[in-house]
Amino acid sequence: MAKSKAKKLREKLARDGKMNPEARRSPFVFSDMRNRVTKSKKDHLYQFKHKNHQTQDGNDGSFYFPQTTR
Repeated sequence: MAKSKAKKLREKLARDGKMNPEARRSPFVFSDMRNRVTKSKKDHLYQFKHKNHQTQDGNDGSFYFPQTTR
């Protein structure tokens, strides 16, 4: 595999004892800065996974209308 001109120049600078530009790169160069804008289908389904489970205060989100006799 051939070396690029830029890589050859960086190696030459390092051999000559000068500063290698790779050493001054930001750590953010190697991180993936993309993020999702919308939720995936699985994220949307898991959002309501525990919707009607009991909570500690007894409010589980459900309700009951008793039948009244007149």
